[in-house]
Amino acid sequence: MPEFAPRLKQAFGKCPAKNTAEIKPLPQSIREGRHGKCCCIQKLDFLDSTPHSRHILMKPLSLISSAAATTVALIALGLSGCKSGSNNTIKVGEFASLTGKEATFGGSSHEGTLLAIDEINKAGGVLGKQIELLTEDNQSKAGETANIVNKLISRDGVVAILGEVASSRSLEAAPIAQPAKIPMISPASTNPKVTEVGDYIFRVCFIDPFQGTVMANFATKTLNAKKVAVLTDAKSDYSKGLAKYFKEQFLKNGGTITSELDYNGGDKDFKAQLTTIKGSSPDAVFIPGYYNDVALIATQAKEIGLNIPLFGGDGWESENLLQVGKEAVEGNYFSTHCSPEDTSPKMISFVAAYKAKYNKTPDAMAALGYDSAYVLADAIKRAGTTEGSKLRDAIAATKDFEGVTGKFSLDDKRNAVKSAAILQIKGGKFTFLETIAP
Repeated sequence: MPEFAPRLKQAFGKCPAKNTAEIKPLPQSIREGRHGKCCCIQKLDFLDSTPHSRHILMKPLSLISSAAATTVALIALGLSGCKSGSNNTIKVGEFASLTGKEATFGGSSHEGTLLAIDEINKAGGVLGKQIELLTEDNQSKAGETANIVNKLISRDGVVAILGEVASSRSLEAAPIAQPAKIPMISPASTNPKVTEVGDYIFRVCFIDPFQGTVMANFATKTLNAKKVAVLTDAKSDYSKGLAKYFKEQFLKNGGTITSELDYNGGDKDFKAQLTTIKGSSPDAVFIPGYYNDVALIATQAKEIGLNIPLFGGDGWESENLLQVGKEAVEGNYFSTHCSPEDTSPKMISFVAAYKAKYNKTPDAMAALGYDSAYVLADAIKRAGTTEGSKLRDAIAATKDFEGVTGKFSLDDKRNAVKSAAILQIKGGKFTFLETIAP
């Protein structure tokens, strides 16, 4: 074991961690190389091939020589201040729901983001540097995002953060990014509260006051609905906000809300609420929920004979809605941010690149992830630096940005001003119906 001592000294001789007394747990994702190893772990690679190195962790430290014990401690613990990457990269953090109940949202937005980063880096990067994307999975769980964003900022030293789709999780991240003066760009969180957290928080999507108005007018003008029931996810900031704005505009249009009921995201039985809705005799039902719940709601609505149009917002957009809901979701409608059927040059190019990389057609979440990365890269170029306040100012100054999801600008509240698309489920596919301008 003593042979570790000189190699240990060599390994940590140039580590940027200055205070070795401040030791924090090293995340498994870094140790396994998911985001690239920190400099200390790179320099300790010899341990992976050194005889008996893996067995050291199995023995009490008191039985190991002091040099080996120190080695063990440094393998198991990360040194404060030791960060992945190098001076030749610009570190950008991303948090997404890559697993869990809304995994298709996070998977799509991440794939779009990664495609954009790959393209930017192949074109030379920004400011002469490559962008290093550090991606973390919040597992679609409440509370995970706060831990992730704290780590990305304090340990990984990212200059900006991209995320998330779900508004509730973006609302966990924003209060951490704002005081740290780290710009955060949400690809698809539509609840107005997200950017209200502070002037370092941005989004490249429209917001629910607009989306709610769009769907209220759609119900009145296209569905010719005079009476609508509303079924809301009580656990979702997104769902509650979208329901609120829909109801306000629908009532202004002279419509009537026949019943307002809620459920908790993840529920499996909705028949009690649907039976009450059926008894109120609406012309249609507005469900501002997420695809996994909507698929079950639509199926159970058919089972009790509630055969009227169902419609909702961008939370519906997932192939899982079609796979689980099948015939039950056929003919229904939802609003979203764009359609791959758009014939603009930007969309055509994006769809082709996405299909080449992932062998599937992108959805709106993928397009928004793609746009969020390009908005950030464009702002870094214009700022000429990654310094927080200057980068913030450059993002805020984004005007007439030509994105895959359309041409848009950020308003004084850091929200994207852009059109919405209405899609209908037809023949087991999402088909474009119409575009609604702001």
